[in-house]
Amino acid sequence: MGVLLSLKAHWPIRTSRRTCQSEEEAGSSWQENTVTYDDVHMNFTQEEWALLDFSQKTLYKDVMLETIRNLTVIGYSWEDQNTEENCQCCRRHGRDERSHNGGKASEFTLCDKAFACCSYPQRHERIHTGEKPCEANQYGKVLTEHSDLRKHNRTHTGEKPYKCNECCKAFAYHSFLQRHNRTHTGEKPYKCYQCGKAYAYHSSLQDHKRSHTGETPYECDQCGKAFTRYTGLKYHKRTHTGEKPYECNQCGKAFAFHTSLQVHKRAHTGEKPYECNQCGKAFTRQDVLQDHKRIHTGEKPYGCNQCGKAFTRQQALQDHKRIHTGEKPYGCNQCCKAFAFHTSLQVHKRIHTGEKPYGCNQCGKAFTRQDVLQDHKRIHTGEKPYGCNQCGKAFTRKKALQDHKRIHTGEKPFGCNSWG
Repeated sequence: MGVLLSLKAHWPIRTSRRTCQSEEEAGSSWQENTVTYDDVHMNFTQEEWALLDFSQKTLYKDVMLETIRNLTVIGYSWEDQNTEENCQCCRRHGRDERSHNGGKASEFTLCDKAFACCSYPQRHERIHTGEKPCEANQYGKVLTEHSDLRKHNRTHTGEKPYKCNECCKAFAYHSFLQRHNRTHTGEKPYKCYQCGKAYAYHSSLQDHKRSHTGETPYECDQCGKAFTRYTGLKYHKRTHTGEKPYECNQCGKAFAFHTSLQVHKRAHTGEKPYECNQCGKAFTRQDVLQDHKRIHTGEKPYGCNQCGKAFTRQQALQDHKRIHTGEKPYGCNQCCKAFAFHTSLQVHKRIHTGEKPYGCNQCGKAFTRQDVLQDHKRIHTGEKPYGCNQCGKAFTRKKALQDHKRIHTGEKPFGCNSWG
C-alpha cells in the first residue's frame, strides 16, 4: 500500500513542478529528466494483486488513468514504448478476477475499456472523449473533458446525475433525460411517411413501420404467436408464466402489465381522465372512450363474418361469436353452470349470494339485474314500449310481447312430456 501511495504522489508532483517552469526551463528539464512508462507503472504479480482490497485496486486504476492522461498531454510518444509487454499484468488481473467469478466481472475488476493501460492508450482515450489531435491540447482542458469516459464509467457505478424536474426520475445520460422529457412535453419528432402517425422515440417508429410491412420478427417459443415489438413478446410471455409483477398497494391485486395497474388504481381514486366531448361522460380508459364515441357516430367497425351483425367494440364481437360456436368459458364455481359472457356469470352468482343491487326508488323493490329494474319501473310510469304489430296490444316488457305473439302464430313450444 505504501508503494501505491508513493505512486499516487509521483507523477502529479512532477507535472505540477513542470507547469510552473518557463518554457525554456521546462524543455531543458524534460530532456534531463525523461520519464519512461516503466518509471510510473506498477507491475503486480497475481499474488500481490489478490492481496489488494477494493479501495487499493480503485486507487491503482485512478492513478494509472491519471498518469497516462498526463503523459499523453505533454506529448509522450507511446509508439516508442513496448506497452504491450508492460500491460500484460492489467489483462492478467482482469482474467484472474473473472476466473474466480464464473466468467463475470466482479466489483474489483477493472474495465478493459475504461482502463487505458493498453497499446497506444492515447488512441483509445479518443474513442471515449471524441478528442481530435491538436484541438484540445491545453493541460487543464484535457484533464477536465474526458466526458465520454466518465459517462462510460456510470455503467459500473450506477450514477444517475440527470434528474427530471417534473417527476424527479433520474438518468445516467443527458440524452436519456431529453428523450424522457418528451413524455411531459408531448413532442413527437419521428413521423411515419406512410400514414403520418408521429412518435416520441425512433424505436417506436421502427416498431410502427412493421404494421405496414406485416413483419413480426419476435415469436413466442411456446405458442408461436409473433409480435412486431420485443416488448410485446415480453409482455405476452407473462400469459404463459402467470407472472404479475405489478401489485396494487391498496388492495393487493396484481397485474401482468404496468398500464393495467395504473388503470386499476383509478377504481380506488375515482379518477376518470377521458371525457366524451359530446355528452360529457367520463371513463377510466382511453380505449373505452373511443368505443363510447361510436354510440354518437353510429360506427360499427367490427362485423361478424357468419351473420353479418356489427358491433362498436371488438370485445363485443368476440363475445357475440360464442353464440355461433356454443362456447361457454365462464363457469360458476358453485353449481357448475356455464355462460358465454362474463357479465352473465356475474348476474348468475347473485342467485347464490342473494345480492340485489338494483333497487326501485319508488317502492323499494330490489332486483339482481338492471334491465329487470327498468322493466319494473314501467309499472309505476305506465309506459308500455313493446307493441304487437298485429293487434296493437302493448306491454311493459319485451319478454311479455314475445309470449303474446304466440297467440297469433299458434306456436306452442312447451309440451308436456307425460302425455307424449
